Amino acid sequence: METPVLLAGAAAVLLLVVAGVVAMALRGRARSRRDLVEARSEIAELRARLDALTEQLERQSAAMIRVDDPAYVITDAGAPRLEPSIPDRVVLTATVGEPLLKVVAFGHGLRRALSAESRNRIGFEVRREVRRARKQRRRETKDAWRRTQAEGRAA
Repeated sequence: METPVLLAGAAAVLLLVVAGVVAMALRGRARSRRDLVEARSEIAELRARLDALTEQLERQSAAMIRVDDPAYVITDAGAPRLEPSIPDRVVLTATVGEPLLKVVAFGHGLRRALSAESRNRIGFEVRREVRRARKQRRRETKDAWRRTQAEGRAA
């Protein structure tokens, strides 16, 4: 008698679980459909706005651009050649100004390199490097002397 009751209880629980899963699936599906409808309506609104803006832009550009305007001609084929006219001031600036600028920049760099601060900094770096090299040389000499002493004892 207990087995049929247990089977009936298990079947009822299974039925409730399946019903819950189906209900969740239907609810999710309804939510998805609702989101899809909202997205489609937003797309339709955006498409309408885009069409309106495109139409407005085309109207404005048609009013602004004239085909006979020489600013929109791509080539100058057939047009008479104009002689280049370079003002004297530009030539004078290029021939005198650029070398003068280079000389001034060189002078500034030279003056800065020969300043007392720069000389002191360079001297400090040289002294530090000489001390480092001297210590390294002493270390190498000691190591060599120790090796020769060890080799003499071993032989």
